[in-house]
Amino acid sequence: MPVSNDNLLGTYLKDRRKKLDPAALGFSLTRRRTPGLRREEVAQRANVSTTWYTWLEQGRGGAPSANVPDRIAQALMLTDVEREHIFLLALGRPPEVRYHAVGGVTPRLQHVLDALEYSPALIKTFTWDVVAWNRAATAVLGNYAELVPEQRNILRMIFCDPRVRAKQADWESVARFAVGAFRADATRAGASREVEALIDELSRLSPEFEAIWRDNDVRAHGEGTKHLKHPQVGLLALEYSAFAIDGRPDLSMIVYHPATSADVDRIKTLMKLQAEASPAKNRLPS
Repeated sequence: MPVSNDNLLGTYLKDRRKKLDPAALGFSLTRRRTPGLRREEVAQRANVSTTWYTWLEQGRGGAPSANVPDRIAQALMLTDVEREHIFLLALGRPPEVRYHAVGGVTPRLQHVLDALEYSPALIKTFTWDVVAWNRAATAVLGNYAELVPEQRNILRMIFCDPRVRAKQADWESVARFAVGAFRADATRAGASREVEALIDELSRLSPEFEAIWRDNDVRAHGEGTKHLKHPQVGLLALEYSAFAIDGRPDLSMIVYHPATSADVDRIKTLMKLQAEASPAKNRLPS
């Protein structure tokens, strides 16, 4: 028998509660005719009335306030993607983003970076901490492996590392773009509070950062062209693109593709020099 599309939210909620184990959640197993939780038990866990929850499953309750699907998602022990799904069904929009601290990258993500042989690529958090990179990034952008994790922050490097500053063909433009894109990323991730300490630190260390931050500019990372003045090979032109990572809203990938065949040759030269100088420093994150 085909499922009706008239009450997708109710159908989904009913399916989710039937998949939960009552005993594991502290409810009695006596006198149960169907698997999973009863409606009143979900309502109890969500701290909503049984009548309201029943109406929601039956499609009679109207659009709930935002905190109701959030409490129901917790009651039903939904994953982030399942929580987003009930918000879309109930309210027609995704929930507000909840920031999660990064837990590292999978070997598969590292393999994706490694496959980009002559394109510097890295993975960063929404607070702009670099957590993975490839060998081309080490040769062109800098050896992140030499830095402790706390110092692998892109903003710290732009404003506090003279070597990074010297590589920029137009430092002020790069700095303004980075601060604006960082502000947008942190807000989108719901991480505004998490970056307060970093903002305070950079404001103390760099009057230039403080002035740019006060401008309240917002930028989209997107794609464009980056020009670097590399001390060993001269000017490099890199076309960059930023990518979201499905299933990891805390991370994004940036790929810098050499703009010309001459830029490819320059990157090959840098990678060769890097390997010859110190193979151990060319290591990737574990």
